[in-house]
Amino acid sequence: MFLSPEVASYFVAGGCAGAASRTVVSPLERLKIIQQVQPRATDSQYKGVWRSLSRMWTEEGFRGFMRGNGINCLRIVPYSAVQFTTYEQLKKWFTKHGSKELDTPKRLASGALAGITSVCSTYPLDLVRSRLSIATASITLVAAPHLGTASLSALPLKPALASAYHTSSSLASSIASSVPASMYSKADLTIYGMTLKIMREEGGVRGLYRGLVTTAVGVAPYVGINFAAYEFLRGVVTPPGKSSVARKLSCGALAGSISQTLTYPFDVLRRKMQVTGMQGGSIKYSGAIDALRSILRVEGVAGLYRGLWPNLLKVAPSIATSFFTYELVGGYSWIVS
Repeated sequence: MFLSPEVASYFVAGGCAGAASRTVVSPLERLKIIQQVQPRATDSQYKGVWRSLSRMWTEEGFRGFMRGNGINCLRIVPYSAVQFTTYEQLKKWFTKHGSKELDTPKRLASGALAGITSVCSTYPLDLVRSRLSIATASITLVAAPHLGTASLSALPLKPALASAYHTSSSLASSIASSVPASMYSKADLTIYGMTLKIMREEGGVRGLYRGLVTTAVGVAPYVGINFAAYEFLRGVVTPPGKSSVARKLSCGALAGSISQTLTYPFDVLRRKMQVTGMQGGSIKYSGAIDALRSILRVEGVAGLYRGLWPNLLKVAPSIATSFFTYELVGGYSWIVS
């Protein structure tokens, strides 16, 4: 039976662990998104982790740290539940319920398919969360000179608000200086309000799935590598009799860092695609390849790793909280023995 007590425990424990871990690192999560989409060079740019966090606190207070976290938790609960459950079920299917060996390729395949399933089931929430995260950040939303099918314009957003596309500092400064009052009402800065705004202005339900393909392509290897690396490290770092919490957390932090670094460019492309339709800049990419070429042309390879440091910085506390909460709620029942 699919909804067996064991499966139910995956859902409950995974969801609670995901929500708790994301809340702990919410400021870093928001900072990562801002740094991914802000202009390359502008006076309003968020620079440095600690300085940016201090600025976020000064400008928006505690609510700024938690901006977008409500929908992030709303998304991560079903996301984690679906991912853990799908992973477990696929492992059983690949090994015919334990009759065959669960080798690394099977772990990678199970993780990749679980990642695709979970992201497809919760993608609209992720897109809305991204919009909420940058909608009140004091960076300037501009569209840069772009080749191919991109259309170029600059529309007003929040005072000096940015979700950034590729631009020269002179163009960014000239557009930023002409940005008037906010075009986001208080009602827009809610989960429900932002969802309606996207559907109303960006093509209905289809607008909620902008960048889904890019996201799925990036999530598949990330989740696959994450699970496979973690279980490999568990075998090395936590042999029988030495499976302390500290060792388990070390394995998770290292596995997460490795998988995130290898697949981070996909995450940057995902954010670029997600904020394409925001007011303040109407640049249109013909697809992920077009966006990738634009980033490499203007910013080079470094542009594909913007925001990586705060993202890696959040891995350790996120994994620590996730494991701790998972143990409290239902134990580590999802971990492969």
